Amino acid sequence: MSPLGNISIEEFLQEYWQKKPLLVRNAFPDFVSPIDPDDMAGLSLMDEVESRIILENKKDKSWEVQQGPFNDDTFATLPEQDWTLLVQAVDQWVPEMADLMNQFNFIPNWRLDDIMASFAPKGGGVGPHFDHYDVFLIQGMGQRSWQVGPKCDETSPFMDNVPVKILKEMQVTHEWTLNPGDMLYLPPAYAHNGVAINDAMTFSVGFRAPSEADILLGLSEHLAQELNNDQRYSDPHLSNANKQPSLIDADAIANVTGIINQHLQKEGVVEQWLAQYMTESKYEGLHEPLEDPLDWDDLNPLLTTENQLVKNETSRWAYYLTDENMVLVINAEKIKFSHSKQSQELATILADNRRINCEDICNLLKQTECQDLLLSLINGNHLYFEE
Repeated sequence: MSPLGNISIEEFLQEYWQKKPLLVRNAFPDFVSPIDPDDMAGLSLMDEVESRIILENKKDKSWEVQQGPFNDDTFATLPEQDWTLLVQAVDQWVPEMADLMNQFNFIPNWRLDDIMASFAPKGGGVGPHFDHYDVFLIQGMGQRSWQVGPKCDETSPFMDNVPVKILKEMQVTHEWTLNPGDMLYLPPAYAHNGVAINDAMTFSVGFRAPSEADILLGLSEHLAQELNNDQRYSDPHLSNANKQPSLIDADAIANVTGIINQHLQKEGVVEQWLAQYMTESKYEGLHEPLEDPLDWDDLNPLLTTENQLVKNETSRWAYYLTDENMVLVINAEKIKFSHSKQSQELATILADNRRINCEDICNLLKQTECQDLLLSLINGNHLYFEE
C-alpha cells in the first residue's frame, strides 16, 4: 500500500515530485515508531553513529551545535526544551527503519539515501532552512508544527555567526501540525521550519542527489583511470597559424570535444560509473563479509517456507542492462556471476525486493549457477535469513 493516501503514485510523480510540497494525513495508519527517544539516545552514544544536538537560545537568538558521540552526562545537562537530537542513517542500525524505506519503492531505491531521526522536546527545531534534495518527513511521535515557504537558493540570506545554515527570514506559505503517521513531502530547495509542540520524533527519508559538479568530476575520474599518458591531444591536420597564433580555433575545440565524446560514448561507461557512485556505502567499513563462509550444504536447510531472505541494511543495490546481460552492483562493486537466464532472474528478484520469501525462489535454486549466486551474496553478507 502506498503512503500517498488518496493520491496515486502516477499523480504524485507527475504533479508533486520535485515540483511542490504535499501533506498526507494518516499516511501510515496506526503508526508505531520502530524506535523511541531512548533508542535514539543510545545510538548517539556509539562511535560509529553520526549524531548532533542543536540548541537554540530564543532570548539572544543564538544557536549551538554539539557533535556526537555523546555520553549520559550530555543528556543529563540538557535544558527542558528548545533542543533537538539528530541521528543520521538509523536505517543502517535498525532493520525496521530499513523496512520503512521500502514504502518508497516507487522512487528508484538507488536514489534513496537514509532515514534521519529527530527528537525534540517542546520548542526544539533546527531553524528555517532548505535542503538540496527531496525529503519525506514522517511524524513518528508527538506533534510538530511545520511552516513551509517558497523555493530558495544560495543567494537567499542566511543568519550570520551561527554554526548551522539558518535563513534570516522566511515567508510562510503553508503551516500544518503533524500527528503520528502524518507525512509531509518537500521537493528540493523549499524553505521549511519544524518546531516540536511537545516531545516529538520525526523521521526524514532523504535522497541521494549528486551535484552536477560531483557528476562531472566523478565521471571524469572514472574515465581517466582507464587512460595513460600516451593518449594525448593531437592535430595532424593543423592549419597555418601565423596570422593569429594565439587563437584557439574551431578545429582545436572540435578536437577536444571529440576526445570527450569518444570516451563518454563507450558502451556502459556512464551506467557503470552511476551504479558504482550511487551504491557507495553510507559509512565505509560498516559492512563486512561473513567471517566463516558457508557452503551450499550449510545454506540449503535454511531455504524453508518459514524463512525470508532480507537485504543487509548496510548494502546498497543497483543494476543496469546491457544488450546481452544485466550488471549487478552492490556497495560500488560489480558482482560476478554466471549470466544465465535463471541467474539473471534471481539477481533481479533479489535486487528489487527488501524481503524475499524463500519459497518464491526455490525453483530457480535448482540451477547450480543460481545456487552459486545466492551463496556468494550471503557470504558477502549482502543478504541474511530471518525467520
